[in-house]
Amino acid sequence: MARRTDGRSAAALALALTGLIVYASLYPFTGWQWPLGSSLLDLLVLPLPRRAPPFDIWANLLGYAPLGALLVLALRGRGRATLGTVLQAALACAALSYTMETAQHLIPGRFPSLLDLALNSAGGLLGALLAVLLLATGWPGHWQSWRQRWFIGGDAPLGLLLAWPLGLLFPAPFPMGLGLGWERIQDGLVGLLLDVDWAQEALEWISDVPAPIERPVAVVSGLGMVLGLLAPCLIACAVTAPGWRRLLLFGGAVALGLATTTLSAALNFGPAHALGWLGPEVFPAMVAVGVLLLLLAPLGARLAAGLGVVVLVGLVVLVAQVPADPYFADSLQAWEQGRFIRFHGLAQWIGWFWPYLALGWLLHRLAAQD
Repeated sequence: MARRTDGRSAAALALALTGLIVYASLYPFTGWQWPLGSSLLDLLVLPLPRRAPPFDIWANLLGYAPLGALLVLALRGRGRATLGTVLQAALACAALSYTMETAQHLIPGRFPSLLDLALNSAGGLLGALLAVLLLATGWPGHWQSWRQRWFIGGDAPLGLLLAWPLGLLFPAPFPMGLGLGWERIQDGLVGLLLDVDWAQEALEWISDVPAPIERPVAVVSGLGMVLGLLAPCLIACAVTAPGWRRLLLFGGAVALGLATTTLSAALNFGPAHALGWLGPEVFPAMVAVGVLLLLLAPLGARLAAGLGVVVLVGLVVLVAQVPADPYFADSLQAWEQGRFIRFHGLAQWIGWFWPYLALGWLLHRLAAQD
């Protein structure tokens, strides 16, 4: 039974990673057009690149390695032979890479490459072989045993906790402030309802709601930072038993949040401004977070889930009240004009919707415990 569970978990992770690869390979999903004067056969042929930066070489080689490893674990969980599993995983990675490379013929600004296909395929094979080595050492069983000791429930909360720091890489209105601002929500609703006849009254009401025009004061930013750090910690509380494990998870979450926010500032504004987000509200907020986490450590999982709902609702409401950052356009240049363009959109979507996904999971967990 444990092997089947491992296989299902690995299959779910492999599917999620495939989605990320497709996203990174085809971003920004606009401007699709058939290359002028090219036939279908021309699109099936991949050219060799004129130059290959070291970053691209390593990214293409290592990017598919986790997928190859996960595919082996997923197939192995169904009782497949080791050699056949490695071959299937490697061929699947090569097929996905070839599909992505040929599709890039249709996207302006993207350049398909035979070298990328070779590196992706080699990375998939490398990951598959590494998974066989891990299976030989019994590592998946050790991981399953460790997870059962530490966490209660499935893989969804672990996915939320792992995705949280990625969302922090996208520029936020205040530190740890994940979610959608009212201006973006308003623009989205107006776009959806603009041509809907029966919704014109609602459209007028939405359009009349004024957007925030003042930047948040230090107290608001500090409160938002407290809520933003408490949110992942309460999710961890909802899937762990009270005790020292929670304290370790709390410390790891806080350290990871601070480090990721610093990295985001460095990527967006340059290394010289990596600590520019440290305002006067940060120290009091960190003290408040430390005290609250000590109080939360002994709480039951159900109560922690309920408090998580309250915290996330407060965070969502607070972020919605904050206007757009006047430096927002400048902060995106490092992403949109550099090597991080493929990850910009992904971090953006996670940063916008992580609180809503986390809120939905917490509500589902509370309902399931009734």
